[in-house]
Amino acid sequence: MLIKLLFFLIIFSVIVVVHEGGHCVIGKMSGIGVKEFAIGLGPTIVGFRKGETLYSIKLLPLGGVTIFEGMDPDEADSEKSFRRASVGARFATVLAGPFMNIVLSFFLSLIVIGSVGYDLPQIASVMEGYPAEEAGIQAGDKIVSINNKRIVIYRDITLWTMFNEGKTAHVVFERNGELFQTSVTPKYSEEDGRFLFGFRGPMGYTKGNPLQVIRYSATEVRYWVEMTLKSLAMMFTGHFSVNDLAGPVGVADVVGDVYESSKAGGAYYIWINMLSLVVLLTADLGVMNLVPIPALDGGKLVFIIFEGITGIKPDEKVEAVINFIGMAFLMVLMCYVMFHDITKLFN
Repeated sequence: MLIKLLFFLIIFSVIVVVHEGGHCVIGKMSGIGVKEFAIGLGPTIVGFRKGETLYSIKLLPLGGVTIFEGMDPDEADSEKSFRRASVGARFATVLAGPFMNIVLSFFLSLIVIGSVGYDLPQIASVMEGYPAEEAGIQAGDKIVSINNKRIVIYRDITLWTMFNEGKTAHVVFERNGELFQTSVTPKYSEEDGRFLFGFRGPMGYTKGNPLQVIRYSATEVRYWVEMTLKSLAMMFTGHFSVNDLAGPVGVADVVGDVYESSKAGGAYYIWINMLSLVVLLTADLGVMNLVPIPALDGGKLVFIIFEGITGIKPDEKVEAVINFIGMAFLMVLMCYVMFHDITKLFN
């Protein structure tokens, strides 16, 4: 239990430090004063001051915060105030957090893909009685595209079936250097609990040269970003619910599951699987923070973009109230998700 908690705290800390570090560094480079750089929320456990900035660790591992000078509308303006900075400086400072999460995701993907390889969309076997067999797809075929969407890794196929349940797909596949086309309607599998074309992917991973590692690392990040965006879209359209979200407790449980499933393979598998998990989590955090909800980075960017386009600076107190409402909503949502995660642990 202690080891699982340690892994969670390390993963959480790395992701938050990178995110808040992006805000902090770009803010300082833009001439904006940073009052506090904090990991976690709530009361301060430990901290130290360097220059104008207090660096601290808080009690609750629920995120982090970078507090800039002048973010409180009742606070007196200074030359280093966030509010007095240019639109471009504020935009870059706010965007830097999510951007650094994506950068971290890419660089960790380089390690993972360089170590274990990537999953080519090559068919290993075809399931009897499923649509792929009826459509003439055979083992050894390579899936090129589905409904004009280029397929780069095998998980692109899984992603398509996940978010297009039961829809007929126009599939282009390659066999012996020649392209073929067919239509396939996924069939629901009671055993798997999802729709399947009826073929299985490669049994292992393919290792490539440095350029291929870079290419497939970018593909890995794109895959998780796309997964997050599609999941958000499904939630807003009612296909997913709030109960499908996971908070810190849920993430800690996932970290524990990954550790338990990896430890039989030794330290190397634990290391690689934990890195793969961080690739997913940091890409997810980067995307989620860009959702235009007040108090999130995306909500702040909406105000900045509005000012940049119209030249009209939003009323600071109105903006503060909107952000407070957004923060209150997020805290209520976080408490609900945390409660739901805890109840799932005991079911």
